[in-house]
Amino acid sequence: MGVAGAAPPPVAQAQPAAGPTSTSHPGPPARGSVVLAFLPAGESELASVPGLSVGIMSATQGSYSAEQLLLDITQGARITSSAYSSSRPPAMTLHAIGTGGSISGWQSARRRAEDAPQLLRPGLLAAQIPGGGAYAGISGLDDTDAIAAANRSGRVAAVSLGTAPTLLARVALLRRAHRLVVTDLPAGPAGDKDLRALSSTRTPGELLLVVQRARAPRGHELLWTAAAGLPGSATAGRSQPTAGAGATAGVEQPHGAGRTAMTLTSQTTNERGLIAAVDIAPTILRYLNLTPIPADMRGDPIRIDGPLHSTFLRALMARLHVIGPRRLHALGWLLAAWALLMLLTSAFRPRARAWAMRTGALGVLWAPVAVLIPATLNPSATVEYLTIVFACLALGALTDLLLPWPRAPLVPAVVAILALTADALAGTQLLMRSLLGPNPILGARFYGIGNELKSGLALLVLSAVAAALYPSMRGRRAALAMAGAGILLAVVEGSARIGAGVGGVILVSASAAVAVILLLPGALTRRRALIALIAPILALVLLAALDLATSHGSGHFTGSILHARSLGDLRDVIVRRYIAAWGELHNHAMPVATAVALLCAIFGVRWRERLLVPVAGDPAWLGALSGGLAAGVVGALVEDSGPVLLVVAVFALGCVLTYLWGQPAPTPRNPDKPRATQSRALTPPAELSR
Repeated sequence: MGVAGAAPPPVAQAQPAAGPTSTSHPGPPARGSVVLAFLPAGESELASVPGLSVGIMSATQGSYSAEQLLLDITQGARITSSAYSSSRPPAMTLHAIGTGGSISGWQSARRRAEDAPQLLRPGLLAAQIPGGGAYAGISGLDDTDAIAAANRSGRVAAVSLGTAPTLLARVALLRRAHRLVVTDLPAGPAGDKDLRALSSTRTPGELLLVVQRARAPRGHELLWTAAAGLPGSATAGRSQPTAGAGATAGVEQPHGAGRTAMTLTSQTTNERGLIAAVDIAPTILRYLNLTPIPADMRGDPIRIDGPLHSTFLRALMARLHVIGPRRLHALGWLLAAWALLMLLTSAFRPRARAWAMRTGALGVLWAPVAVLIPATLNPSATVEYLTIVFACLALGALTDLLLPWPRAPLVPAVVAILALTADALAGTQLLMRSLLGPNPILGARFYGIGNELKSGLALLVLSAVAAALYPSMRGRRAALAMAGAGILLAVVEGSARIGAGVGGVILVSASAAVAVILLLPGALTRRRALIALIAPILALVLLAALDLATSHGSGHFTGSILHARSLGDLRDVIVRRYIAAWGELHNHAMPVATAVALLCAIFGVRWRERLLVPVAGDPAWLGALSGGLAAGVVGALVEDSGPVLLVVAVFALGCVLTYLWGQPAPTPRNPDKPRATQSRALTPPAELSR
């Protein structure tokens, strides 16, 4: 059974445990032990435990299972569950062997990881720690969490099973001979008491990490997580040795009065209060001075980020759970309100119907800004839907009132870019909490501009340029204006501090290149076609320079592309993206939506001259709409959400065309007034040529 349940001997008499690998290494130095404790959900509010810094942890990427969470912890890396040959790992249990143990089902889990399109190495964490990992559990209860202490062969160096009252004594005894101890705390008040004891009796050389299990798994999970002993979490008093090269400098927070709890974060999420399961392994290795961290671990060490506000974290947790379910409902409410507006105006003059067309279309274009409003309040579902509907339609009507047709798309485009940039730079987390944000509960993206916005923003910005240029003629000035807007948006979507999107840069550069080519005088040549093909590659080169300059090489592009060690790594990145895109294509109504989007795109290209009748085939509008369609097509080919970007682009194109077809009828000319006051619509090129 391993270590007995007796109380540990004095430190001076402590002997290494007789596990399979412990005898070849001396006991850990003063700063050299980590306790990773798993706690049943709901048994303790971690923020109420003195000394614990708290955060929300993304458990897995894709479908959740406890086994997958533990495997991701041991390998410090993860991929979406749909990229595995089997979406769920095999069942695994602990078998005690002498003073150690072995995980049954480990070899099957390892083969499953090795077949995945990324180098995944289950057990890498314990394999990096001299003496391996140890596990302390309660006899007769679930011991699945012992997986976190297993090495590459599925062996646990030391196992201690016994009664709940002896758990802390057994943890203390294991900690003297092993630098990593994984333990399961009991349920109920006993677990809360043990957690508080682990926190209050923690020595300066010990890191305590706590993970609360999922109460009732719902497919995608966010788990409460806490830590005590992280570098830099302190005030005065007890000095803490540095955590090795690259560690956060500082001193450890002392026990007792004056101790301030902090909020957790990591470079993986780049969001205050959020970490990922893959961050646990590099955190442990960095704390134990076992550096450099293996390149196969893709997580980042957990760090602190300001004082703990438990109400903020609870609100964030509640908010992140409702983003996914509310997305399509909010869109449905907005479209229903637009349809109702069209119905109410159908009995009036054509001018009223045209106004409803423009107002509803502009309202949809205002959605990226409108969704930020309820994100600050965390309201109920009904209140959020109503807020978005009224904000969109009110902004649409106001914009149409203030700007003459077809200038109105200028305003939502400029405001959206400014709002998203300001939110990212200020760290207010509004986009992340909004219904059009990256949806961190899915575990794939935590910050930046998500795939739900990328192609739509590209079309919105190009349409804003077309609106500003109207009426336009083909020429270099118009092409330069379109190119400048594309470069600006590529910087926003590609910057590590704002958009953090590699695919966004590719689709924006491609869409802008298409628009520019259509605005240049003369016919399409091979040279121009080649420029359009090279534009995304040049944009990636510039993105690499921007990433290195603005994020010191820790941005999304650097982590996924520049840190690739071989062509095989790059292949894995591409394969993972297409597997995820293929999985998205089979999601709910996405097959139908994709088919409809493709048909609309085909007919739109074929009937482009008819569609542009309201602007008399204006070259800038032709370039903007063509570039928007290119953004959707290219986005579907390079992003892991695949068809989502095409559907969004085609939907946004439909809204822009609806706005153009809602052109106000000219006001009958009054000879006593200047012509400029007769109509809010600008004179199209066809009128200028007469």
